[in-house]
Amino acid sequence: MGSYVPNTRDEQREMLQEIGFADFEEMFSQIPKEVRFAHSLHLPEGMSEQGVIRRMEELAGKNKVFRHIFRGAGAYNHYIPAIVDSVASKEEFVTAYTPYQAEISQGILQSIFEYQTMICELTGMDAANASVYDGATAAAEAAAMCRDRRRNTVYLSETANPQVIQVIKTYCFGSGAPVVMVPEKDGATDLKALEAMLKEDSQAACVYIQQPNYYGILEDGDALESIIHGAGAKYIMGCNPIALAVMKTPGEYGADIAVGDGQPLGMPLAFGGPYLGFMAARSDMMRKLPGRIVGETTDSRGGRAFVLTLQAREQHIRREKASSNICSNQALCALRAGVYMTAMGAEGMARAAASCISKARYLRDRLQEAGLAPKYEKEFFHEFVTVGPEGTDSQAILGVLEAEGILGGLPLSEREILWCATEMNTKEEMDQTAAIVKAAVSGSADDRQGR
Repeated sequence: MGSYVPNTRDEQREMLQEIGFADFEEMFSQIPKEVRFAHSLHLPEGMSEQGVIRRMEELAGKNKVFRHIFRGAGAYNHYIPAIVDSVASKEEFVTAYTPYQAEISQGILQSIFEYQTMICELTGMDAANASVYDGATAAAEAAAMCRDRRRNTVYLSETANPQVIQVIKTYCFGSGAPVVMVPEKDGATDLKALEAMLKEDSQAACVYIQQPNYYGILEDGDALESIIHGAGAKYIMGCNPIALAVMKTPGEYGADIAVGDGQPLGMPLAFGGPYLGFMAARSDMMRKLPGRIVGETTDSRGGRAFVLTLQAREQHIRREKASSNICSNQALCALRAGVYMTAMGAEGMARAAASCISKARYLRDRLQEAGLAPKYEKEFFHEFVTVGPEGTDSQAILGVLEAEGILGGLPLSEREILWCATEMNTKEEMDQTAAIVKAAVSGSADDRQGR
């Protein structure tokens, strides 16, 4: 990139002299030497455009793209209507940044406003922001919203996604907030344990529950609301947006904040990102929502107009007084989510969710016939955990599937696997997967008998 720096060495030297430094080394003299990088980066020589393209293609060729996917655990393989790419790839959206100048940003502001409106409809909440980086960040920011001087302890269910738990713990570590884990019982949050824990803690700020949880199981959202609010804490519900098309909303469950990852709403798996985290809250918590919020107003002629609202927030005040350091948004990803929800409509999303439910149950039954028993006998959405016979190896089973071009579930232990089915999975590929698993399990049994 050296050739693209818009100033010469003489100009750089002149600017250094103007601010009182002889060279760059002196300019950074305040940084302790022990933390400075003292060695050369050993960067390779520059390449031609043709050479760069060839090299990038060679590297990309090492990636393995599976056509048949039975893994979820936070990132899901859903059908994306063609119009999502068509609209989101328009240059005026791709190049847009945070729309501070409302008078020349009405298009992008309206797209964010429509996204926020649909998220509110999906979650049953009163207000939503313009999205944050991902679902884990949204959960951590929600926990920060609930903390105050009197109540500072954050409770997390052990049935939540481990990656989300880790991010929340990292946020809490940085702010000195205690984190307490609520135990799991039979794949769901232990209600009695939670109730007992909250009765003994007058400083409980909030409880984070994932619905459906990491194991795919539907939590008892109503009972959780009674326990959490009974203790004076806030109720944060992590949600799967596709599941919300057919199940009770966080608003109907009585949650104070709804968060989740918007990846299922029109974003490809893309080797892990970028995704977006959606956040929505009840009106009494609206002013604590971090990040951008777009509002609707009228212009000088009485026409419909959009603006950034509640701006006297983290990006405009002293850091030590801010409850969040989120100063950007995932506007392009939010646009994709908005286009997806518009294209699918309430009926289309409900049909996709219903397809996920029926196919996940078919896959569970076929895998059970193949020798992998369901670990939990509870209601679930589109993910479930299986347990193999004594002596089976989850990694070995998944390796056999991989050799056939199938990405199996996520191994949780030596015998346990977390599976997922969506509307993208066909009966034929589920039957094929079950047949391969059956042969692998039988082979493991034969090996054990041989020994």
